[in-house]
Amino acid sequence: MKPTALPIYSQERKANAIRRLKAAEGQLRGVQEMLEAQRPCLEVLTQLAAAQSALRQVNRIVLRNYLENCATQAIGRSDAKVYDELMDAIFKFSQ
Repeated sequence: MKPTALPIYSQERKANAIRRLKAAEGQLRGVQEMLEAQRPCLEVLTQLAAAQSALRQVNRIVLRNYLENCATQAIGRSDAKVYDELMDAIFKFSQ
């Protein structure tokens, strides 16, 4: 696939993804601290679930952006490889 024209992400979408990544980063640091402090398993699992949720939201943001921008541009150029990439993305992130 040929490179996509910049910018790839809108300011709003980029800010949303970065905010969620920072939240996940903080939650993962919290998990490390919780393990060091021997916190109860359910508390650690709750924190892990929150981090996973934040990462899933980032996946959704980037996948939507891919579909709306990158894949759409490639389809417009009749780039046949985009269909394989699109299928890979769908299967990778639908699990």
